[in-house]
Amino acid sequence: MAVVSKGLEGIVAAETRLGEVRGQEGVLFYCGYDINELAGKVSYEEVVHLLFYQRLPNRAELDKLTTALRAEREIPQGVIDYLQSAPKSARPIDVMRTAVSMLGCYDTMRHDLDMSHEQATAIKLVAQIGVIAAYFHRARNGQSLPPVRKDISEAAHFLYLMTGEVPTKEAEQTLDVAYVLHAEHGFNASTFTARVVASTLSDMHSAISAAIGALKGPLHGGANEGVIHMLEEIGSPDKVDAWVEDALAQKKKIMGIGHRVYKVLDPRAPHLRDMAVKLTEQLGEPKWIQMSERIATIMRERKSLNANVDFYSATVYYSLGIPTDLFTPIFAIARMSGWTAHVLEQWSENRLFRPMSEYVGRPYGQKVVPIDER
Repeated sequence: MAVVSKGLEGIVAAETRLGEVRGQEGVLFYCGYDINELAGKVSYEEVVHLLFYQRLPNRAELDKLTTALRAEREIPQGVIDYLQSAPKSARPIDVMRTAVSMLGCYDTMRHDLDMSHEQATAIKLVAQIGVIAAYFHRARNGQSLPPVRKDISEAAHFLYLMTGEVPTKEAEQTLDVAYVLHAEHGFNASTFTARVVASTLSDMHSAISAAIGALKGPLHGGANEGVIHMLEEIGSPDKVDAWVEDALAQKKKIMGIGHRVYKVLDPRAPHLRDMAVKLTEQLGEPKWIQMSERIATIMRERKSLNANVDFYSATVYYSLGIPTDLFTPIFAIARMSGWTAHVLEQWSENRLFRPMSEYVGRPYGQKVVPIDER
Protein backbone atom coordinates (compact mmCIF):
# COMPACT_ATOMS: atom_id res chain seq x y z
CA MET A 1 0.00 0.00 0.00
CA ALA A 2 1.32 3.42 -0.92
CA VAL A 3 2.32 5.71 1.95
CA VAL A 4 0.81 9.20 1.83
CA SER A 5 3.13 11.98 2.98
CA LYS A 6 1.32 15.31 2.97
CA GLY A 7 3.56 18.06 1.63
CA LEU A 8 5.98 15.28 0.57
CA GLU A 9 7.52 15.49 4.04
CA GLY A 10 10.37 13.02 4.41
CA ILE A 11 10.23 12.04 0.73
CA VAL A 12 13.48 12.10 -1.24
CA ALA A 13 12.46 13.23 -4.74
CA ALA A 14 15.88 13.34 -6.39
CA GLU A 15 19.62 13.52 -5.83
CA THR A 16 21.49 16.84 -5.96
CA ARG A 17 25.07 18.03 -5.85
CA LEU A 18 24.11 21.58 -4.97
CA GLY A 19 22.89 21.94 -1.42
CA GLU A 20 21.95 20.04 1.69
CA VAL A 21 19.80 21.15 4.62
CA ARG A 22 20.24 19.17 7.84
CA GLY A 23 17.27 20.35 9.82
CA GLN A 24 17.89 18.41 13.02
CA GLU A 25 21.43 19.79 13.26
CA GLY A 26 20.76 23.30 11.96
CA VAL A 27 23.36 22.96 9.20
CA LEU A 28 23.29 24.18 5.59
CA PHE A 29 25.82 23.22 2.92
CA TYR A 30 26.43 24.61 -0.57
CA CYS A 31 28.32 22.01 -2.61
CA GLY A 32 30.03 20.71 0.50
CA TYR A 33 30.76 24.11 2.06
CA ASP A 34 29.10 24.96 5.38
CA ILE A 35 27.23 28.26 5.04
CA ASN A 36 29.27 29.59 7.97
CA GLU A 37 32.40 28.98 5.92
CA LEU A 38 31.02 30.98 2.99
CA ALA A 39 29.15 33.92 4.56
CA GLY A 40 31.43 36.93 4.78
CA LYS A 41 34.35 35.08 3.18
CA VAL A 42 33.28 34.82 -0.45
CA SER A 43 31.29 37.12 -2.70
CA TYR A 44 27.91 36.35 -4.20
CA GLU A 45 29.56 36.03 -7.61
CA GLU A 46 31.82 33.31 -6.20
CA VAL A 47 28.73 31.49 -4.91
CA VAL A 48 27.14 31.73 -8.36
CA HIS A 49 30.21 29.97 -9.77
CA LEU A 50 30.10 27.41 -6.95
CA LEU A 51 26.48 26.52 -7.70
CA PHE A 52 26.96 26.43 -11.47
CA TYR A 53 30.17 24.39 -11.45
CA GLN A 54 30.23 22.84 -7.94
CA ARG A 55 33.55 24.46 -7.03
CA LEU A 56 34.77 27.87 -5.99
CA PRO A 57 36.50 29.77 -8.81
CA ASN A 58 40.11 30.81 -9.07
CA ARG A 59 40.83 34.44 -9.91
CA ALA A 60 40.69 33.94 -13.69
CA GLU A 61 37.43 31.98 -13.51
CA LEU A 62 35.84 34.59 -11.26
CA ASP A 63 36.89 37.38 -13.61
CA LYS A 64 35.39 35.48 -16.54
CA LEU A 65 32.08 34.92 -14.76
CA THR A 66 31.93 38.48 -13.46
CA THR A 67 32.54 39.85 -16.95
CA ALA A 68 29.78 37.63 -18.37
CA LEU A 69 27.30 38.70 -15.67
CA ARG A 70 27.99 42.39 -16.12
CA ALA A 71 27.74 42.12 -19.90
CA GLU A 72 24.23 40.63 -19.64
CA ARG A 73 22.53 43.28 -17.46
CA GLU A 74 20.73 45.06 -20.31
CA ILE A 75 17.07 44.07 -20.64
CA PRO A 76 15.00 44.33 -23.86
CA GLN A 77 13.15 47.59 -24.50
CA GLY A 78 9.86 45.72 -24.60
CA VAL A 79 10.37 44.56 -21.03
CA ILE A 80 11.37 48.08 -19.96
CA ASP A 81 8.16 49.39 -21.56
CA TYR A 82 6.18 46.85 -19.54
CA LEU A 83 7.90 47.86 -16.29
CA GLN A 84 7.04 51.48 -16.96
CA SER A 85 3.43 50.76 -17.91
CA ALA A 86 2.58 48.19 -15.22
CA PRO A 87 0.13 49.42 -12.58
CA LYS A 88 1.99 51.41 -9.94
CA SER A 89 -0.07 49.60 -7.32
CA ALA A 90 1.05 46.16 -8.53
CA ARG A 91 3.08 44.04 -6.16
CA PRO A 92 6.74 44.06 -7.27
CA ILE A 93 6.97 40.26 -7.02
CA ASP A 94 4.07 39.94 -9.47
CA VAL A 95 5.70 42.36 -11.89
CA MET A 96 8.97 40.45 -11.53
CA ARG A 97 7.28 37.13 -12.33
CA THR A 98 5.66 38.56 -15.46
CA ALA A 99 8.84 40.33 -16.60
CA VAL A 100 10.86 37.12 -16.31
CA SER A 101 8.26 35.34 -18.40
CA MET A 102 8.46 38.15 -20.99
CA LEU A 103 12.24 37.77 -21.22
CA GLY A 104 11.65 34.33 -22.69
CA CYS A 105 9.96 35.96 -25.69
CA TYR A 106 13.11 37.84 -26.77
CA ASP A 107 15.97 36.25 -28.65
CA THR A 108 18.76 38.29 -27.09
CA MET A 109 21.17 35.44 -26.43
CA ARG A 110 24.83 36.05 -27.13
CA HIS A 111 26.53 33.31 -29.10
CA ASP A 112 30.13 34.23 -28.28
CA LEU A 113 30.08 32.77 -24.77
CA ASP A 114 32.04 29.58 -24.16
CA MET A 115 29.08 27.76 -22.61
CA SER A 116 25.85 26.02 -23.53
CA HIS A 117 22.67 27.92 -24.43
CA GLU A 118 21.15 26.80 -21.12
CA GLN A 119 24.12 28.05 -19.09
CA ALA A 120 24.10 31.35 -20.97
CA THR A 121 20.39 31.75 -20.19
CA ALA A 122 21.12 31.15 -16.51
CA ILE A 123 23.86 33.80 -16.52
CA LYS A 124 21.51 36.27 -18.19
CA LEU A 125 18.74 35.69 -15.64
CA VAL A 126 21.08 36.13 -12.68
CA ALA A 127 22.30 39.39 -14.23
CA GLN A 128 18.88 40.78 -15.20
CA ILE A 129 16.68 39.94 -12.23
CA GLY A 130 17.99 42.78 -10.04
CA VAL A 131 17.58 45.27 -12.88
CA ILE A 132 13.93 44.27 -13.23
CA ALA A 133 13.20 44.82 -9.54
CA ALA A 134 15.00 48.17 -9.35
CA TYR A 135 13.57 49.52 -12.61
CA PHE A 136 9.98 48.78 -11.62
CA HIS A 137 10.52 50.42 -8.24
CA ARG A 138 11.80 53.58 -9.89
CA ALA A 139 9.12 53.53 -12.60
CA ARG A 140 6.28 53.29 -10.09
CA ASN A 141 7.68 56.31 -8.29
CA GLY A 142 7.95 58.34 -11.50
CA GLN A 143 11.75 58.26 -11.49
CA SER A 144 14.04 57.89 -14.48
CA LEU A 145 15.78 54.58 -15.11
CA PRO A 146 19.57 54.82 -14.72
CA PRO A 147 21.58 53.06 -17.42
CA VAL A 148 23.07 49.78 -16.25
CA ARG A 149 26.72 49.81 -15.22
CA LYS A 150 29.34 47.14 -15.84
CA ASP A 151 31.93 48.14 -13.25
CA ILE A 152 30.32 47.19 -9.92
CA SER A 153 29.18 44.00 -8.18
CA GLU A 154 25.71 42.47 -8.34
CA ALA A 155 24.82 43.75 -4.86
CA ALA A 156 26.21 47.24 -5.51
CA HIS A 157 24.48 47.40 -8.89
CA PHE A 158 21.05 46.74 -7.41
CA LEU A 159 21.50 49.43 -4.77
CA TYR A 160 22.85 51.83 -7.41
CA LEU A 161 19.83 51.32 -9.64
CA MET A 162 17.49 51.82 -6.68
CA THR A 163 19.00 55.15 -5.62
CA GLY A 164 20.94 56.40 -8.65
CA GLU A 165 24.09 56.49 -6.50
CA VAL A 166 26.86 53.97 -5.91
CA PRO A 167 26.30 52.57 -2.39
CA THR A 168 28.78 52.68 0.46
CA LYS A 169 31.11 49.71 0.72
CA GLU A 170 29.39 48.69 3.93
CA ALA A 171 25.91 48.67 2.35
CA GLU A 172 27.25 46.69 -0.61
CA GLN A 173 28.90 44.11 1.65
CA THR A 174 25.76 43.77 3.78
CA LEU A 175 23.55 43.03 0.77
CA ASP A 176 26.21 40.77 -0.73
CA VAL A 177 26.24 38.60 2.41
CA ALA A 178 22.44 38.51 2.36
CA TYR A 179 22.60 37.30 -1.25
CA VAL A 180 25.06 34.57 -0.26
CA LEU A 181 22.82 33.41 2.59
CA HIS A 182 19.73 33.20 0.35
CA ALA A 183 21.29 31.69 -2.77
CA GLU A 184 20.49 28.01 -2.18
CA HIS A 185 18.38 25.95 0.19
CA GLY A 186 17.82 22.45 -1.13
CA PHE A 187 14.41 21.34 -2.40
CA ASN A 188 12.37 24.18 -0.93
CA ALA A 189 8.99 24.94 -2.47
CA SER A 190 10.19 27.35 -5.17
CA THR A 191 13.25 25.30 -6.15
CA PHE A 192 11.18 22.13 -6.36
CA THR A 193 8.64 24.00 -8.46
CA ALA A 194 11.38 25.06 -10.87
CA ARG A 195 12.64 21.49 -11.14
CA VAL A 196 9.16 20.09 -11.72
CA VAL A 197 8.59 22.50 -14.61
CA ALA A 198 12.09 21.84 -15.97
CA SER A 199 11.47 18.09 -15.81
CA THR A 200 8.82 18.48 -18.53
CA LEU A 201 11.61 19.89 -20.74
CA SER A 202 9.95 23.28 -20.72
CA ASP A 203 12.26 26.30 -20.95
CA MET A 204 14.29 28.07 -18.27
CA HIS A 205 12.08 31.17 -18.21
CA SER A 206 8.94 29.09 -17.61
CA ALA A 207 10.63 27.22 -14.77
CA ILE A 208 11.85 30.42 -13.11
CA SER A 209 8.52 32.22 -13.54
CA ALA A 210 6.87 29.31 -11.74
CA ALA A 211 9.50 29.44 -9.00
CA ILE A 212 8.82 33.13 -8.41
CA GLY A 213 5.11 32.34 -8.15
CA ALA A 214 5.89 29.79 -5.43
CA LEU A 215 8.24 32.16 -3.61
CA LYS A 216 5.52 34.81 -3.38
CA GLY A 217 3.51 32.82 -0.84
CA PRO A 218 3.57 33.93 2.81
CA LEU A 219 4.61 30.42 3.88
CA HIS A 220 7.76 30.77 1.75
CA GLY A 221 9.57 33.93 0.63
CA GLY A 222 6.72 36.27 1.44
CA ALA A 223 7.32 35.74 5.16
CA ASN A 224 10.00 38.43 5.36
CA GLU A 225 7.47 41.13 4.45
CA GLY A 226 5.23 39.80 7.19
CA VAL A 227 7.96 40.28 9.80
CA ILE A 228 8.18 44.04 9.24
CA HIS A 229 4.40 44.39 9.17
CA MET A 230 4.33 42.56 12.50
CA LEU A 231 6.98 44.83 14.04
CA GLU A 232 5.19 47.92 12.77
CA GLU A 233 1.94 46.67 14.26
CA ILE A 234 3.59 46.10 17.66
CA GLY A 235 5.11 49.57 17.57
CA SER A 236 7.58 49.56 20.46
CA PRO A 237 9.60 47.15 22.63
CA ASP A 238 7.39 47.65 25.70
CA LYS A 239 4.38 46.26 23.81
CA VAL A 240 6.01 43.04 22.61
CA ASP A 241 5.07 40.74 25.49
CA ALA A 242 1.38 41.63 25.45
CA TRP A 243 1.21 41.40 21.65
CA VAL A 244 2.83 37.97 21.55
CA GLU A 245 0.62 36.69 24.38
CA ASP A 246 -2.47 37.84 22.51
CA ALA A 247 -1.22 36.34 19.23
CA LEU A 248 -0.53 32.98 20.90
CA ALA A 249 -3.93 33.01 22.57
CA GLN A 250 -5.55 33.53 19.17
CA LYS A 251 -3.27 30.90 17.62
CA LYS A 252 -1.86 33.43 15.15
CA LYS A 253 1.34 32.62 13.26
CA ILE A 254 4.35 34.61 14.48
CA MET A 255 6.10 35.59 11.25
CA GLY A 256 9.77 34.64 10.95
CA ILE A 257 9.61 32.09 13.76
CA GLY A 258 9.96 28.36 13.16
CA HIS A 259 10.86 26.49 10.00
CA ARG A 260 9.48 23.51 8.10
CA VAL A 261 12.90 21.80 8.09
CA TYR A 262 15.06 23.30 10.83
CA LYS A 263 14.25 21.95 14.29
CA VAL A 264 16.99 24.08 15.83
CA LEU A 265 18.29 27.56 14.97
CA ASP A 266 18.42 28.40 11.25
CA PRO A 267 22.20 28.67 10.58
CA ARG A 268 21.64 31.76 8.43
CA ALA A 269 19.85 33.69 11.17
CA PRO A 270 22.90 34.60 13.33
CA HIS A 271 24.66 36.23 10.36
CA LEU A 272 21.62 38.36 9.58
CA ARG A 273 21.06 39.14 13.26
CA ASP A 274 24.61 40.49 13.59
CA MET A 275 24.12 42.68 10.52
CA ALA A 276 20.74 43.86 11.82
CA VAL A 277 22.25 44.86 15.17
CA LYS A 278 25.05 46.77 13.48
CA LEU A 279 22.77 48.59 11.03
CA THR A 280 20.16 49.60 13.59
CA GLU A 281 22.86 50.94 15.92
CA GLN A 282 24.30 53.04 13.11
CA LEU A 283 20.88 54.39 12.18
CA GLY A 284 19.94 55.14 15.77
CA GLU A 285 16.78 53.00 15.46
CA PRO A 286 17.47 50.10 17.82
CA LYS A 287 13.80 49.40 18.50
CA TRP A 288 13.47 47.06 15.52
CA ILE A 289 16.18 44.70 16.69
CA GLN A 290 15.06 45.08 20.32
CA MET A 291 11.55 43.98 19.43
CA SER A 292 12.90 41.15 17.30
CA GLU A 293 15.14 39.87 20.08
CA ARG A 294 12.32 39.91 22.61
CA ILE A 295 9.98 38.04 20.25
CA ALA A 296 12.69 35.46 19.56
CA THR A 297 13.31 34.97 23.28
CA ILE A 298 9.62 34.52 24.11
CA MET A 299 9.04 32.04 21.30
CA ARG A 300 12.14 30.06 22.18
CA GLU A 301 11.11 29.84 25.85
CA ARG A 302 7.38 29.29 25.30
CA LYS A 303 7.27 27.19 22.14
CA SER A 304 10.85 25.96 21.66
CA LEU A 305 10.79 27.64 18.25
CA ASN A 306 13.71 29.57 16.79
CA ALA A 307 14.03 32.52 14.44
CA ASN A 308 14.48 31.70 10.76
CA VAL A 309 16.22 33.55 7.94
CA ASP A 310 13.23 35.84 7.31
CA PHE A 311 13.12 37.07 10.89
CA TYR A 312 16.31 39.12 10.74
CA SER A 313 16.62 39.65 6.98
CA ALA A 314 13.56 41.89 7.20
CA THR A 315 15.32 44.26 9.62
CA VAL A 316 18.48 44.23 7.48
CA TYR A 317 16.61 45.21 4.32
CA TYR A 318 14.50 47.77 6.16
CA SER A 319 17.66 49.35 7.60
CA LEU A 320 19.17 49.55 4.11
CA GLY A 321 16.20 51.70 3.09
CA ILE A 322 14.61 49.04 0.91
CA PRO A 323 10.78 49.21 0.73
CA THR A 324 8.97 46.35 2.43
CA ASP A 325 7.31 45.07 -0.74
CA LEU A 326 10.75 44.57 -2.29
CA PHE A 327 11.91 42.15 0.41
CA THR A 328 10.59 39.09 -1.41
CA PRO A 329 11.95 40.26 -4.79
CA ILE A 330 15.39 40.56 -3.16
CA PHE A 331 15.00 36.97 -2.00
CA ALA A 332 14.30 36.09 -5.66
CA ILE A 333 17.35 38.03 -6.85
CA ALA A 334 19.60 36.02 -4.55
CA ARG A 335 17.88 32.68 -5.15
CA MET A 336 18.08 33.08 -8.93
CA SER A 337 21.53 31.47 -8.83
CA GLY A 338 20.17 28.48 -6.94
CA TRP A 339 17.06 28.12 -9.07
CA THR A 340 18.93 28.21 -12.36
CA ALA A 341 21.61 25.85 -11.03
CA HIS A 342 18.90 23.37 -10.06
CA VAL A 343 17.25 23.64 -13.47
CA LEU A 344 20.59 22.93 -15.14
CA GLU A 345 21.13 19.95 -12.82
CA GLN A 346 17.63 18.65 -13.50
CA TRP A 347 18.25 18.70 -17.22
CA SER A 348 21.61 16.94 -16.86
CA GLU A 349 19.89 13.76 -15.61
CA ASN A 350 16.24 14.44 -16.33
CA ARG A 351 13.34 12.34 -15.13
CA LEU A 352 9.80 13.70 -15.34
CA PHE A 353 8.29 14.28 -11.90
CA ARG A 354 5.02 12.35 -11.73
CA PRO A 355 4.02 11.46 -8.17
CA MET A 356 0.97 9.36 -7.40
CA SER A 357 -2.02 10.42 -5.35
CA GLU A 358 -4.47 8.51 -3.16
CA TYR A 359 -8.11 8.96 -4.14
CA VAL A 360 -10.41 9.73 -1.18
CA GLY A 361 -13.48 11.06 -3.02
CA ARG A 362 -16.96 9.67 -3.66
CA PRO A 363 -17.33 5.88 -3.84
CA TYR A 364 -16.51 4.25 -7.15
CA GLY A 365 -19.31 3.21 -9.52
CA GLN A 366 -21.33 6.44 -9.55
CA LYS A 367 -24.09 6.51 -12.22
CA VAL A 368 -25.07 9.51 -14.28
CA VAL A 369 -28.59 10.75 -13.56
CA PRO A 370 -30.21 12.77 -16.40
CA ILE A 371 -29.84 16.45 -15.68
CA ASP A 372 -33.59 17.10 -15.37
CA GLU A 373 -33.84 14.39 -12.69
CA ARG A 374 -30.99 15.61 -10.46
